[in-house]
Amino acid sequence: MTDTTNAISAELIESIRTIPNYPKEGVLFRDITTLLSNPRAFRRAVDALVQPWAGSKIEQVAGIEARGFILGGAVAHQLSAGFLPVRKKGKLPFKTLQQDYQLEYGMDTIEIHCDAVKQGEKVIVVDDLIATGGTAEAAVKLLRSAGADVVAACFIVDLPELQGRAKLEALDIPVRTLVEFPGH
Repeated sequence: MTDTTNAISAELIESIRTIPNYPKEGVLFRDITTLLSNPRAFRRAVDALVQPWAGSKIEQVAGIEARGFILGGAVAHQLSAGFLPVRKKGKLPFKTLQQDYQLEYGMDTIEIHCDAVKQGEKVIVVDDLIATGGTAEAAVKLLRSAGADVVAACFIVDLPELQGRAKLEALDIPVRTLVEFPGH
């Protein structure tokens, strides 16, 4: 890492609030709402997420509900790309394509509109954090089933102990994260 990269990482880490024992005992929740409300940190995060793909003709940015909508919209704007919402089941008004995925206790489903992406469109997946990688993995599979060329996945926070990055890399998806935190 360069000194500039270290300074940006330190600034982003300082702007993220940690909430102990949320949503359950033993979890350290990494809350990016404090980063989003800090104009400098928010801008630096978006710029850092965009930087590797500037000028590469990304056509869509797929933001995973809900914080991925905020980040994905900003990234899409910077890349002059469209924004594609990846939503929880039952939230989209038109015909949808669905992908089920495993939760800690049970299953869940994400959806996109059936016409959200064209065959071969270059898409980046964006969310705030990668932990176990289940939702991001499902998003990649869903987008690919719709014909997208998923070129990367981007997150502000990585929780490497939970090995979510490995799930995406097993699908040949390059993963960009800006900061890492230990633990869950």
